[in-house]
Amino acid sequence: MVDTKILKFCHILLNLPFLKEGDAQDLTFNKMEIQSIKQRYNIIGDDPQLNHALDTALQVASTDLSVLVTGESGVGKEVIPQIIHNNSPRKHGPYIAVNCGAIPEGTMDSELFGHEKGAFTGAIETRKGYFEVANGGTIFLDEVADLPMATQVRLLRVLQSGEFIKVGSSKVQKTNVRVVAATNVNIQVAMQQGKFREDLYYRLATIPISIPALRERKGDIYLLFRKFAVEFADKNHIPPIKLTRDAQLLLTEYRWPGNIRQLKSVAEQISILETDREIDDNTLSKYLPTQTNLNLPVLTGGAYETNFMNDRELIFTMIGNLKKDIEHLKSRISSLSAQGVAMNQSPAMNHIQESKSPVNEYIIHEELQEDEQEDNLSIQDKNIELIKKCLKKHGGKRRPAAKELGISERTLYRKILEHGLKDIK
Repeated sequence: MVDTKILKFCHILLNLPFLKEGDAQDLTFNKMEIQSIKQRYNIIGDDPQLNHALDTALQVASTDLSVLVTGESGVGKEVIPQIIHNNSPRKHGPYIAVNCGAIPEGTMDSELFGHEKGAFTGAIETRKGYFEVANGGTIFLDEVADLPMATQVRLLRVLQSGEFIKVGSSKVQKTNVRVVAATNVNIQVAMQQGKFREDLYYRLATIPISIPALRERKGDIYLLFRKFAVEFADKNHIPPIKLTRDAQLLLTEYRWPGNIRQLKSVAEQISILETDREIDDNTLSKYLPTQTNLNLPVLTGGAYETNFMNDRELIFTMIGNLKKDIEHLKSRISSLSAQGVAMNQSPAMNHIQESKSPVNEYIIHEELQEDEQEDNLSIQDKNIELIKKCLKKHGGKRRPAAKELGISERTLYRKILEHGLKDIK
Protein backbone atom coordinates (compact mmCIF):
# COMPACT_ATOMS: atom_id res chain seq x y z
CA MET A 1 0.00 0.00 0.00
CA VAL A 2 1.35 3.45 -0.96
CA ASP A 3 2.23 5.69 1.98
CA THR A 4 -0.45 8.39 2.20
CA LYS A 5 2.09 11.10 3.02
CA ILE A 6 4.04 10.29 -0.14
CA LEU A 7 0.82 10.28 -2.17
CA LYS A 8 -0.20 13.64 -0.78
CA PHE A 9 3.23 15.17 -1.45
CA CYS A 10 3.08 13.95 -5.06
CA HIS A 11 -0.21 15.81 -5.50
CA ILE A 12 1.41 18.96 -4.14
CA LEU A 13 4.35 18.66 -6.55
CA LEU A 14 1.88 18.41 -9.42
CA ASN A 15 -0.13 21.36 -8.00
CA LEU A 16 -3.28 19.23 -7.90
CA PRO A 17 -6.00 19.34 -5.25
CA PHE A 18 -5.44 16.34 -2.99
CA LEU A 19 -8.10 13.69 -3.40
CA LYS A 20 -8.67 11.45 -0.41
CA GLU A 21 -8.37 7.74 -0.89
CA GLY A 22 -8.81 5.30 1.97
CA ASP A 23 -8.65 6.58 5.50
CA ALA A 24 -10.26 10.04 5.60
CA GLN A 25 -8.33 11.10 8.70
CA ASP A 26 -4.98 10.61 6.95
CA LEU A 27 -5.93 12.22 3.64
CA THR A 28 -7.98 15.32 4.50
CA PHE A 29 -6.53 18.72 5.38
CA ASN A 30 -4.99 18.86 8.83
CA LYS A 31 -7.70 21.24 10.03
CA MET A 32 -6.31 21.69 13.52
CA GLU A 33 -2.85 22.58 12.23
CA ILE A 34 -4.25 24.98 9.63
CA GLN A 35 -6.46 26.62 12.26
CA SER A 36 -3.41 27.06 14.47
CA ILE A 37 -1.54 28.71 11.59
CA LYS A 38 -4.47 31.08 10.97
CA GLN A 39 -4.51 32.16 14.61
CA ARG A 40 -0.74 32.62 14.71
CA TYR A 41 -0.62 34.76 11.57
CA ASN A 42 -3.99 36.47 12.06
CA ILE A 43 -5.48 34.94 8.89
CA ILE A 44 -9.26 35.26 8.52
CA GLY A 45 -11.40 33.01 6.33
CA ASP A 46 -12.21 29.40 5.58
CA ASP A 47 -12.14 29.41 1.78
CA PRO A 48 -11.08 26.02 0.33
CA GLN A 49 -8.52 27.63 -2.01
CA LEU A 50 -6.97 29.51 0.90
CA ASN A 51 -6.89 26.36 3.02
CA HIS A 52 -5.22 24.46 0.18
CA ALA A 53 -2.53 27.15 -0.13
CA LEU A 54 -1.84 27.04 3.64
CA ASP A 55 -1.80 23.24 3.65
CA THR A 56 0.69 23.21 0.75
CA ALA A 57 2.94 25.69 2.58
CA LEU A 58 2.94 23.46 5.66
CA GLN A 59 3.69 20.34 3.62
CA VAL A 60 6.70 21.82 1.78
CA ALA A 61 8.12 23.65 4.80
CA SER A 62 10.18 20.65 5.91
CA THR A 63 11.94 20.47 2.51
CA ASP A 64 14.43 22.81 0.81
CA LEU A 65 12.42 23.05 -2.42
CA SER A 66 12.01 26.48 -3.99
CA VAL A 67 8.50 27.93 -3.88
CA LEU A 68 6.81 30.46 -6.16
CA VAL A 69 3.79 32.24 -4.68
CA THR A 70 1.45 33.86 -7.21
CA GLY A 71 -1.61 36.04 -6.82
CA GLU A 72 -2.89 39.55 -7.44
CA SER A 73 -1.50 42.54 -5.59
CA GLY A 74 -2.94 42.85 -2.09
CA VAL A 75 -3.98 39.23 -1.52
CA GLY A 76 -1.44 38.64 1.26
CA LYS A 77 1.27 36.61 -0.50
CA GLU A 78 3.91 37.72 2.03
CA VAL A 79 2.51 35.47 4.79
CA ILE A 80 3.29 32.24 2.90
CA PRO A 81 7.12 32.52 3.06
CA GLN A 82 6.86 33.33 6.78
CA ILE A 83 4.81 30.17 7.37
CA ILE A 84 7.28 28.11 5.35
CA HIS A 85 10.33 29.48 7.16
CA ASN A 86 8.90 29.25 10.69
CA ASN A 87 7.82 25.63 10.17
CA SER A 88 11.08 24.50 8.54
CA PRO A 89 14.39 23.22 9.95
CA ARG A 90 15.75 26.68 9.05
CA LYS A 91 13.47 28.49 11.50
CA HIS A 92 16.40 29.40 13.77
CA GLY A 93 18.33 30.82 10.81
CA PRO A 94 17.90 34.30 9.27
CA TYR A 95 14.80 35.26 7.32
CA ILE A 96 15.23 38.12 4.86
CA ALA A 97 12.43 39.62 2.75
CA VAL A 98 13.55 41.56 -0.33
CA ASN A 99 11.25 43.70 -2.47
CA CYS A 100 12.89 43.38 -5.88
CA GLY A 101 10.64 46.08 -7.32
CA ALA A 102 11.97 48.67 -4.86
CA ILE A 103 15.66 48.21 -5.70
CA PRO A 104 17.11 50.33 -8.55
CA GLU A 105 18.30 48.19 -11.44
CA GLY A 106 21.83 49.55 -11.22
CA THR A 107 22.30 48.36 -7.63
CA MET A 108 20.32 45.11 -7.82
CA ASP A 109 23.33 42.77 -8.10
CA SER A 110 25.15 44.60 -5.32
CA GLU A 111 22.15 44.34 -2.99
CA LEU A 112 21.57 40.64 -3.64
CA PHE A 113 25.13 39.36 -3.95
CA GLY A 114 27.30 42.06 -2.34
CA HIS A 115 30.30 43.97 -3.71
CA GLU A 116 34.01 44.46 -3.14
CA LYS A 117 35.60 47.72 -2.09
CA GLY A 118 36.21 49.91 -5.13
CA ALA A 119 33.96 47.82 -7.39
CA PHE A 120 32.18 51.01 -8.51
CA THR A 121 31.92 54.66 -7.58
CA GLY A 122 30.72 54.89 -3.99
CA ALA A 123 31.81 51.36 -3.02
CA ILE A 124 34.00 52.57 -0.15
CA GLU A 125 33.99 49.20 1.61
CA THR A 126 33.25 45.54 1.02
CA ARG A 127 29.58 44.73 1.57
CA LYS A 128 27.72 41.47 2.06
CA GLY A 129 24.66 40.83 -0.10
CA TYR A 130 21.35 39.37 1.03
CA PHE A 131 22.25 35.87 -0.16
CA GLU A 132 25.37 35.88 1.97
CA VAL A 133 23.59 37.30 5.02
CA ALA A 134 20.74 34.79 4.71
CA ASN A 135 23.10 31.79 4.66
CA GLY A 136 21.48 28.94 6.58
CA GLY A 137 18.05 30.57 6.43
CA THR A 138 15.37 31.68 3.98
CA ILE A 139 15.27 34.57 1.53
CA PHE A 140 11.94 35.87 0.23
CA LEU A 141 12.14 37.58 -3.17
CA ASP A 142 8.96 39.61 -3.56
CA GLU A 143 8.07 40.97 -7.03
CA VAL A 144 10.67 38.60 -8.52
CA ALA A 145 9.41 39.32 -12.06
CA ASP A 146 10.97 42.81 -11.78
CA LEU A 147 14.51 41.38 -11.73
CA PRO A 148 16.68 42.47 -14.69
CA MET A 149 17.70 39.70 -17.09
CA ALA A 150 21.35 39.84 -16.00
CA THR A 151 20.34 39.37 -12.37
CA GLN A 152 18.07 36.49 -13.34
CA VAL A 153 21.13 34.66 -14.68
CA ARG A 154 22.94 35.16 -11.35
CA LEU A 155 19.89 33.99 -9.41
CA LEU A 156 19.61 30.88 -11.57
CA ARG A 157 23.21 29.98 -10.68
CA VAL A 158 22.46 30.34 -6.96
CA LEU A 159 19.44 28.07 -7.28
CA GLN A 160 21.36 25.45 -9.26
CA SER A 161 24.63 25.31 -7.32
CA GLY A 162 24.42 27.72 -4.37
CA GLU A 163 27.28 29.73 -5.92
CA PHE A 164 27.54 33.47 -6.47
CA ILE A 165 30.21 36.10 -7.14
CA LYS A 166 30.25 39.54 -5.57
CA VAL A 167 30.29 42.56 -7.83
CA GLY A 168 33.91 43.47 -8.52
CA SER A 169 35.25 40.08 -7.41
CA SER A 170 36.39 36.92 -9.20
CA LYS A 171 36.06 34.66 -6.17
CA VAL A 172 33.19 32.16 -6.19
CA GLN A 173 31.33 31.94 -2.87
CA LYS A 174 28.81 29.41 -1.61
CA THR A 175 25.56 29.97 0.24
CA ASN A 176 22.96 27.62 1.66
CA VAL A 177 19.67 29.48 1.27
CA ARG A 178 16.05 28.42 0.82
CA VAL A 179 14.41 30.66 -1.82
CA VAL A 180 10.73 31.60 -1.77
CA ALA A 181 9.62 34.03 -4.48
CA ALA A 182 6.38 35.86 -5.18
CA THR A 183 4.89 37.83 -8.05
CA ASN A 184 1.61 39.41 -9.13
CA VAL A 185 2.68 39.29 -12.78
CA ASN A 186 1.56 36.59 -15.20
CA ILE A 187 4.90 34.80 -15.53
CA GLN A 188 3.76 32.86 -18.61
CA VAL A 189 3.14 36.12 -20.46
CA ALA A 190 6.43 37.58 -19.18
CA MET A 191 8.29 34.56 -20.58
CA GLN A 192 6.57 34.91 -23.96
CA GLN A 193 7.60 38.58 -24.04
CA GLY A 194 11.20 37.67 -23.22
CA LYS A 195 11.13 39.45 -19.85
CA PHE A 196 11.59 36.37 -17.68
CA ARG A 197 13.82 33.35 -18.19
CA GLU A 198 11.99 30.08 -18.67
CA ASP A 199 14.72 28.04 -16.95
CA LEU A 200 14.57 30.35 -13.92
CA TYR A 201 10.80 29.98 -13.74
CA TYR A 202 11.01 26.18 -13.53
CA ARG A 203 13.70 26.45 -10.84
CA LEU A 204 11.63 28.85 -8.75
CA ALA A 205 8.28 27.14 -9.29
CA THR A 206 9.27 23.71 -8.05
CA ILE A 207 6.31 24.14 -5.70
CA PRO A 208 3.75 26.68 -6.99
CA ILE A 209 1.31 28.16 -4.50
CA SER A 210 -1.57 30.33 -5.73
CA ILE A 211 -3.36 32.75 -3.39
CA PRO A 212 -6.98 33.41 -4.48
CA ALA A 213 -8.21 36.94 -5.14
CA LEU A 214 -10.60 38.41 -2.57
CA ARG A 215 -13.53 38.33 -5.02
CA GLU A 216 -13.05 34.54 -5.19
CA ARG A 217 -13.47 34.33 -1.39
CA LYS A 218 -16.90 35.92 -1.12
CA GLY A 219 -17.67 34.16 2.16
CA ASP A 220 -14.61 35.74 3.78
CA ILE A 221 -15.13 39.36 2.67
CA TYR A 222 -17.47 40.48 5.45
CA LEU A 223 -15.46 38.59 8.07
CA LEU A 224 -12.33 40.47 7.01
CA PHE A 225 -14.15 43.80 6.90
CA ARG A 226 -15.52 43.33 10.40
CA LYS A 227 -12.06 42.35 11.68
CA PHE A 228 -10.46 45.50 10.23
CA ALA A 229 -13.28 47.71 11.54
CA VAL A 230 -13.06 46.31 15.08
CA GLU A 231 -9.26 46.52 15.17
CA PHE A 232 -9.32 50.13 13.98
CA ALA A 233 -12.03 51.05 16.48
CA ASP A 234 -10.10 49.48 19.38
CA LYS A 235 -6.90 51.22 18.35
CA ASN A 236 -8.55 54.64 18.12
CA HIS A 237 -11.00 54.20 21.03
CA ILE A 238 -14.16 54.67 18.95
CA PRO A 239 -17.27 52.48 18.53
CA PRO A 240 -16.93 50.00 15.66
CA ILE A 241 -19.02 50.47 12.55
CA LYS A 242 -21.67 47.94 11.47
CA LEU A 243 -23.08 47.27 8.02
CA THR A 244 -26.75 46.86 7.16
CA ARG A 245 -27.76 43.73 5.26
CA ASP A 246 -27.87 45.63 1.96
CA ALA A 247 -24.43 47.07 2.65
CA GLN A 248 -23.09 43.57 3.37
CA LEU A 249 -24.48 42.40 0.04
CA LEU A 250 -22.85 45.33 -1.78
CA LEU A 251 -19.58 44.62 0.02
CA THR A 252 -19.64 40.97 -1.05
CA GLU A 253 -20.55 41.63 -4.69
CA TYR A 254 -17.91 44.35 -5.21
CA ARG A 255 -14.93 43.25 -7.34
CA TRP A 256 -12.16 44.47 -4.98
CA PRO A 257 -9.38 45.03 -7.54
CA GLY A 258 -7.07 46.00 -4.66
CA ASN A 259 -8.03 42.85 -2.72
CA ILE A 260 -7.46 42.71 1.07
CA ARG A 261 -5.33 45.85 1.08
CA GLN A 262 -8.19 47.84 -0.47
CA LEU A 263 -10.78 46.28 1.85
CA LYS A 264 -8.79 47.31 4.92
CA SER A 265 -8.38 50.84 3.58
CA VAL A 266 -12.15 51.18 3.00
CA ALA A 267 -12.96 49.87 6.49
CA GLU A 268 -10.61 52.41 8.08
CA GLN A 269 -11.84 55.31 5.93
CA ILE A 270 -15.47 54.69 6.84
CA SER A 271 -14.61 54.19 10.52
CA ILE A 272 -12.96 57.59 10.83
CA LEU A 273 -15.05 59.70 8.43
CA GLU A 274 -18.62 58.57 9.16
CA THR A 275 -20.34 59.75 12.35
CA ASP A 276 -23.18 57.24 12.08
CA ARG A 277 -21.95 53.83 13.25
CA GLU A 278 -24.48 51.92 11.13
CA ILE A 279 -23.48 52.03 7.48
CA ASP A 280 -26.05 51.44 4.73
CA ASP A 281 -25.35 50.57 1.11
CA ASN A 282 -25.65 54.20 -0.08
CA THR A 283 -22.96 55.31 2.34
CA LEU A 284 -20.73 52.35 1.55
CA SER A 285 -21.00 52.97 -2.20
CA LYS A 286 -19.30 56.37 -1.76
CA TYR A 287 -16.11 54.57 -0.74
CA LEU A 288 -16.13 52.05 -3.60
CA PRO A 289 -14.69 53.25 -6.93
CA THR A 290 -17.08 52.90 -9.86
CA GLN A 291 -16.87 49.41 -11.30
CA THR A 292 -16.50 50.24 -14.98
CA ASN A 293 -14.52 47.10 -15.77
CA LEU A 294 -16.40 44.32 -14.00
CA ASN A 295 -15.90 41.90 -16.88
CA LEU A 296 -12.23 42.70 -17.36
CA PRO A 297 -9.33 40.92 -15.64
CA VAL A 298 -7.42 42.86 -13.01
CA LEU A 299 -4.35 44.35 -14.62
CA THR A 300 -0.91 43.38 -13.32
CA GLY A 301 2.47 44.81 -14.03
CA GLY A 302 1.53 48.53 -13.93
CA ALA A 303 -0.58 50.99 -15.93
CA TYR A 304 0.50 52.34 -19.27
CA GLU A 305 -0.31 55.23 -21.57
CA THR A 306 -0.68 54.54 -25.29
CA ASN A 307 -0.07 56.91 -28.15
CA PHE A 308 -3.65 56.41 -29.29
CA MET A 309 -5.03 57.58 -25.96
CA ASN A 310 -2.71 60.60 -25.93
CA ASP A 311 -3.67 61.61 -29.47
CA ARG A 312 -7.36 61.20 -28.74
CA GLU A 313 -6.97 63.23 -25.56
CA LEU A 314 -5.28 66.01 -27.51
CA ILE A 315 -7.86 66.05 -30.30
CA PHE A 316 -10.87 66.02 -27.94
CA THR A 317 -9.33 68.78 -25.84
CA MET A 318 -8.68 70.84 -28.95
CA ILE A 319 -12.27 70.43 -30.15
CA GLY A 320 -13.53 71.52 -26.74
CA ASN A 321 -11.27 74.58 -26.78
CA LEU A 322 -12.39 75.38 -30.31
CA LYS A 323 -16.05 75.57 -29.25
CA LYS A 324 -15.20 77.92 -26.40
CA ASP A 325 -13.10 80.19 -28.61
CA ILE A 326 -15.73 80.31 -31.36
CA GLU A 327 -18.32 81.40 -28.78
CA HIS A 328 -15.89 84.04 -27.53
CA LEU A 329 -15.28 85.22 -31.10
CA LYS A 330 -19.01 85.41 -31.85
CA SER A 331 -19.51 87.45 -28.72
CA ARG A 332 -16.86 89.94 -29.79
CA ILE A 333 -18.31 90.17 -33.32
CA SER A 334 -21.77 90.87 -31.91
CA SER A 335 -20.33 93.52 -29.64
CA LEU A 336 -18.56 95.27 -32.51
CA SER A 337 -21.66 95.01 -34.72
CA ALA A 338 -23.73 96.67 -32.04
CA GLN A 339 -21.31 99.59 -32.07
CA GLY A 340 -21.82 100.07 -35.81
CA VAL A 341 -18.57 98.51 -36.93
CA ALA A 342 -18.83 96.78 -40.28
CA MET A 343 -17.82 93.17 -40.12
CA ASN A 344 -17.04 91.54 -43.47
CA GLN A 345 -16.29 87.94 -42.61
CA SER A 346 -13.44 86.56 -44.68
CA PRO A 347 -13.06 82.96 -45.92
CA ALA A 348 -10.43 82.56 -43.23
CA MET A 349 -13.09 83.27 -40.59
CA ASN A 350 -15.34 80.61 -42.08
CA HIS A 351 -12.49 78.18 -41.92
CA ILE A 352 -11.93 78.85 -38.23
CA GLN A 353 -15.59 78.34 -37.39
CA GLU A 354 -15.77 75.00 -39.20
CA SER A 355 -12.33 73.61 -38.26
CA LYS A 356 -11.92 70.69 -35.87
CA SER A 357 -8.65 72.10 -34.45
CA PRO A 358 -8.56 74.12 -31.20
CA VAL A 359 -8.01 77.84 -31.37
CA ASN A 360 -7.59 80.29 -28.55
CA GLU A 361 -7.69 84.06 -28.80
CA TYR A 362 -4.01 84.25 -29.61
CA ILE A 363 -4.17 81.63 -32.37
CA ILE A 364 -7.35 83.13 -33.89
CA HIS A 365 -5.58 86.39 -34.73
CA GLU A 366 -2.73 84.43 -36.26
CA GLU A 367 -5.06 82.21 -38.30
CA LEU A 368 -6.92 85.22 -39.74
CA GLN A 369 -3.71 86.25 -41.48
CA GLU A 370 -3.05 82.84 -43.05
CA ASP A 371 -3.84 81.74 -46.57
CA GLU A 372 -6.86 79.64 -47.48
CA GLN A 373 -4.46 76.81 -48.32
CA GLU A 374 -4.59 76.04 -44.58
CA ASP A 375 -7.80 74.14 -45.35
CA ASN A 376 -5.76 71.39 -46.98
CA LEU A 377 -3.66 70.64 -43.89
CA SER A 378 -4.39 67.44 -41.97
CA ILE A 379 -5.46 67.40 -38.34
CA GLN A 380 -1.98 66.26 -37.37
CA ASP A 381 -0.35 69.16 -39.24
CA LYS A 382 -2.69 71.59 -37.54
CA ASN A 383 -1.91 70.10 -34.15
CA ILE A 384 1.84 70.46 -34.78
CA GLU A 385 1.40 74.04 -35.97
CA LEU A 386 -0.70 74.89 -32.93
CA ILE A 387 1.90 73.40 -30.57
CA LYS A 388 4.65 75.39 -32.31
CA LYS A 389 2.75 78.65 -31.93
CA CYS A 390 1.90 77.98 -28.32
CA LEU A 391 5.52 77.14 -27.48
CA LYS A 392 6.71 80.33 -29.22
CA LYS A 393 4.17 82.36 -27.29
CA HIS A 394 5.50 81.03 -23.98
CA GLY A 395 9.18 81.11 -24.91
CA GLY A 396 9.48 77.33 -25.11
CA LYS A 397 8.17 76.76 -21.57
CA ARG A 398 6.19 73.52 -21.54
CA ARG A 399 4.09 74.01 -18.40
CA PRO A 400 2.21 77.19 -19.46
CA ALA A 401 2.00 75.91 -23.05
CA ALA A 402 0.45 72.62 -21.91
CA LYS A 403 -1.99 74.52 -19.67
CA GLU A 404 -3.14 76.71 -22.53
CA LEU A 405 -3.52 73.71 -24.85
CA GLY A 406 -5.52 71.90 -22.17
CA ILE A 407 -3.31 68.80 -22.16
CA SER A 408 -0.87 67.27 -19.67
CA GLU A 409 2.74 68.41 -19.67
CA ARG A 410 3.77 64.78 -20.21
CA THR A 411 1.66 64.53 -23.37
CA LEU A 412 3.05 67.82 -24.67
CA TYR A 413 6.61 66.67 -24.02
CA ARG A 414 5.97 63.47 -26.00
CA LYS A 415 4.58 65.52 -28.89
CA ILE A 416 7.65 67.78 -28.80
CA LEU A 417 9.98 64.78 -29.04
CA GLU A 418 7.83 63.06 -31.67
CA HIS A 419 7.82 66.04 -34.01
CA GLY A 420 11.30 67.48 -33.25
CA LEU A 421 10.10 70.70 -31.61
CA LYS A 422 12.69 70.82 -28.80
CA ASP A 423 14.49 73.87 -30.23
CA ILE A 424 11.43 76.11 -30.38
CA LYS A 425 11.76 79.12 -28.04
